[in-house]
Amino acid sequence: MLVVTRFVVDDPAGFPERAHAALGALAACPGYLRGSLGRAYDDPAHWTILTEWESVGAYRRALSNFDVKMYATPLLAQSLDEPSAFEELATVAPGGELTVTASDRA
Repeated sequence: MLVVTRFVVDDPAGFPERAHAALGALAACPGYLRGSLGRAYDDPAHWTILTEWESVGAYRRALSNFDVKMYATPLLAQSLDEPSAFEELATVAPGGELTVTASDRA
């Protein structure tokens, strides 16, 4: 599952460091697969943290982790109020075959 968290950062002083700490805390949790911090080329006030998880349950359990509460939760609370958790419905590796997955939603 993917978590896409977007931010509008008017004053970027300290934001990258806080995002690095948040990613580090999340990365230490079981079920974490990968993550990244990005900034929009077209508007440098727009940032995103993208993480990938084994399951929605792994992500939700990670949010209960002490270090995540200390380093990630305060930052995530400043994100845009919009859906951020997404199920993967299709994947393809470079040069690979498309794999389509059924939705977990009823």
